[in-house]
Amino acid sequence: MSDWGWSRYVPVAERRQKALREMAKLRKKGKNICPVEIEGRTIVRTFWGKGWCTHLESFSDYDNRLPRGRTYARNGSVCHLEINKGHVTAIVSGSELYKIAIKIKSLPATRWNSIKKLCAGQIGSMLELLQGKISKQVMEVVANKENGLFPLPGEMKFTCSCPDGAMMCKHVAAVLYGVGNRLDCDPGLLFELRGVDAQELIAEDMNLLDSQQASLGDSLAEQDLGDIFGIELDSEVLNEPAVEKVPQPSTKQPCNVSNVQKIKARSGIGTTKAAAKTKRFSPTGPKIKKLREAQGLSFEKFADKVGACTGTVRRWESKRGKNKMRADFLQVLQEMFAEHS
Repeated sequence: MSDWGWSRYVPVAERRQKALREMAKLRKKGKNICPVEIEGRTIVRTFWGKGWCTHLESFSDYDNRLPRGRTYARNGSVCHLEINKGHVTAIVSGSELYKIAIKIKSLPATRWNSIKKLCAGQIGSMLELLQGKISKQVMEVVANKENGLFPLPGEMKFTCSCPDGAMMCKHVAAVLYGVGNRLDCDPGLLFELRGVDAQELIAEDMNLLDSQQASLGDSLAEQDLGDIFGIELDSEVLNEPAVEKVPQPSTKQPCNVSNVQKIKARSGIGTTKAAAKTKRFSPTGPKIKKLREAQGLSFEKFADKVGACTGTVRRWESKRGKNKMRADFLQVLQEMFAEHS
């Protein structure tokens, strides 16, 4: 406490070290901690991550709090983030560790049916959908401000244990940007969050191999996002000046959101006769953990080998049932499983 009665200012580095100690304690108690780890100055890179953040920034009600939230997300303050059907839970480091809960309503059936109808026959594979390699027409449907997949303000309810009485405090804002970052690594989480099955958007008569080998074009350009939402993109989300940040203990590489070339280079897309006889790998949490431990890899090294984020691997292992994941992730896991079978 200072002489003026205010709490002492705690530098980011000191807050971060304290948070790391607290997260370590929670891990020892068995809690699966999935921090948001942002590499460099860019929070989001893919269609889904950019779409989520741009959608939030299109609502004037959030203008005052989002900038501070970006800073918190970037400097590593989101110590834990978990996304499940209908809700997001998180722990954010501030003056103290604050618990955040965001409830999000399931996508209304009428809106989902409309999206499916408008996208019918235009998306060839799950890989194409989750990598954002889709036509601008489909982008405009799924990212429509009022009738797309992203939640409206009235469909979200925020709570935070901090004393700030605002509808959206900076800790909540940081978590929302953390969700955008997490969607870069695992876009399927958006569909899980909204309570819908992404597979329902896929044209059944198109083959995954054909779609991988086809020329799909680049992911959504920033100008396209601006056109879809009818706003000028906030460049700070994509290229904000550097802020004070404590080096992360993790050694993982930036999240690789396009592993098709890596897969081709390592083993080729085509399946050999020997591979055809290999038992298919079922991506349940226990089996993924067993596969990682069989290779003697840490979460960070295993995530780098798969091309995912460390937090995504932790989330996979925490789920007892079968994980829904991108086709390229599953392909790499299948290869690893075949090597150790």
